Amino acid sequence: MTQTAWLNGEWMPLEDARVPVLDRGFVFGDGIYEVVPVYAGRKFRWAQHLARLQRSLAAVSIRNPHDEAGWTRLVDELVARHPWRDQFVYLQVTRGVARRDHAFPPSDVAPTVFAMTSELVAPPAAQREQGVAAVTLADERWLRCDIKTTSLLGNVLARQAAVAAGAAECVMFRDGFLTEGAASNIWVVRNGTLFGPPKDNLVLEGIRYGLMAELAPQAGVPLEIRRILREEVQAADELMMSSATKELLPITRLDGRPVGSGRPGPVYAALYAAYQRAKAAA
Repeated sequence: MTQTAWLNGEWMPLEDARVPVLDRGFVFGDGIYEVVPVYAGRKFRWAQHLARLQRSLAAVSIRNPHDEAGWTRLVDELVARHPWRDQFVYLQVTRGVARRDHAFPPSDVAPTVFAMTSELVAPPAAQREQGVAAVTLADERWLRCDIKTTSLLGNVLARQAAVAAGAAECVMFRDGFLTEGAASNIWVVRNGTLFGPPKDNLVLEGIRYGLMAELAPQAGVPLEIRRILREEVQAADELMMSSATKELLPITRLDGRPVGSGRPGPVYAALYAAYQRAKAAA
């Protein structure tokens, strides 16, 4: 089938979407993006994704090209134009097209707005039942990881290091403390309690942060957000990663060694079940 994209106010086949080479997203990575999961045609936690998109735009001083109603109409029509039951919508806004200069262009330069959607395929059952492998890395990215920017080279290099090691994700540390994965938030379980790093400039506040805060009490799991030492991660009973497209996956091997029993644990099972209930109720 032909995927349809939206670019600067026009619908077109995805393969026909083009941007000028002087678009600042192309030459500088000067833009932000958002990824929204859609289940059975319904946007999941749309209000939270939209709020993060607005925060990212404000953080980098890019004019928001749509109000909330405009973004909602755009996403709803994009989803309706495609047949898949489950989708993930990609939204991107750059600072627009201007002469190459590090400084911002004049205020009358219009942002470039792009949207596409793809079929959302859940991780295979084997990954949920057996878990995935991860490797540890030093977090060498910039200090504004809270902005969902298209400048993702640091994340790309980290993810490639994981792939080269035969792992599904990396677990990164800065100054001895856990930050996140290349494309996911990382969660630690010790003695039945779920731990997550603080929501600061060193991590992207995944939408699943708020979701986990809702799901943990429902699943009877204590949750604590605080700085987490590398040694605590290495001694974890369970590890898991969360993202819009991976939902919640257990990490059962870290740097080639088993995490806990080497199998997905009871806290993961309880949270995954709660996650599926939240999707069904959305």
